[in-house]
Amino acid sequence: MIQLQNVTKEFKGNVVLSDISMDINDGELTVLIGPSGCGKTTTLKMINRLIPVSKGRILIDGKDIEEMDKVQLRRNMGYVIQQGGLFPHMTVRENIEIIERLEKKDPQQIMENTVRLMEMVDLDPQEYLDRYPTELSGGQRQRIGVIRALANDPEIILLDEPFSALDPVTRSSLQDELLELQEKVGKTMVFVTHDMDEAIKIADRICIMKDGHILQFDTPEMILKKPQDSFVANFVGTNRIWDSPEYIRVEDFMIHHPITCKGDMIRNRCIKRMRDHHIDTLLVVDEEEHLLGIVGRKDLFKANNPLVPAEKMMHPVSYVSHVGDNIVNVLKMVEESEVNNIPVLDGEEKLVGLLTNSNLVSTLSKQFLTNDTAEGGSSK
Repeated sequence: MIQLQNVTKEFKGNVVLSDISMDINDGELTVLIGPSGCGKTTTLKMINRLIPVSKGRILIDGKDIEEMDKVQLRRNMGYVIQQGGLFPHMTVRENIEIIERLEKKDPQQIMENTVRLMEMVDLDPQEYLDRYPTELSGGQRQRIGVIRALANDPEIILLDEPFSALDPVTRSSLQDELLELQEKVGKTMVFVTHDMDEAIKIADRICIMKDGHILQFDTPEMILKKPQDSFVANFVGTNRIWDSPEYIRVEDFMIHHPITCKGDMIRNRCIKRMRDHHIDTLLVVDEEEHLLGIVGRKDLFKANNPLVPAEKMMHPVSYVSHVGDNIVNVLKMVEESEVNNIPVLDGEEKLVGLLTNSNLVSTLSKQFLTNDTAEGGSSK
């Protein structure tokens, strides 16, 4: 774990970072983002002591980095910058292997490791290892920069806006490759960017900074759904969550506290409850709110006896969802099966909500109307 404890950085009397604290978890990809001058790159460079801390401490696995050998600290961290930061007078092979050779590792192991890393980013070793950086495309140089940072098998990788100079297609492709790589190697990565779309796509957690302060440090989902203040909301962008539907959950749409009845409620009382609440179905639950079935208008009409209980009229629920389910998957199910009412259960399988076609359409419509208004449209 990387821990920043009350860290302050001053340059010639100007406070660049002001008393920031944050824990960066092992194996996570943490993104630092904010407007220019917010202190994100300074924070990154202090982690490997390229820039000294003015006040406070930075710990790695509980040890103050000021007590570590500076050269060894940096060799044990991967560092990636724009264009990969490759040495132009060295071949691709020499660039990748430089730290391992300084560490005097076994030449055969170095060679095998280089080939393995090249294959991980889909670059043919025989074709590329003896080329120079000027003979590579921007995307290829960046791939080499990333695997060079991995070559000495460090636990921590620092990335300073590594993809910002690339075209959108290459950039998106490298973001995907970085995520795949992270799944394979499970390193602790700290990634600086100014692009919120990039941050949301790749991050396990996002740290939003402004004027040397941390405004919000949370998962992409929580930042999209619950921005800390108006600055974060504006920085993230109104309705940006609709561009990341994987973070939209059933609980964001569902009707809370749906109208229910117990299994012993008789037919006439079921009819009255439906009329009183202007609904056409009742969810039947037991004493602990576990779902038993559903009663609709057709079920009531079929039952002539006014005293027949709900449990004798109900039919099984064809589909249920859970609060944490992705809404896109539920919408696909609705389209394929033409289900009108979807009960929502919690982790204990208790009924806590209801999705209906009408409330889905209503919520989606509000989103599109909000987008139209934000883009200068009119609802008139």
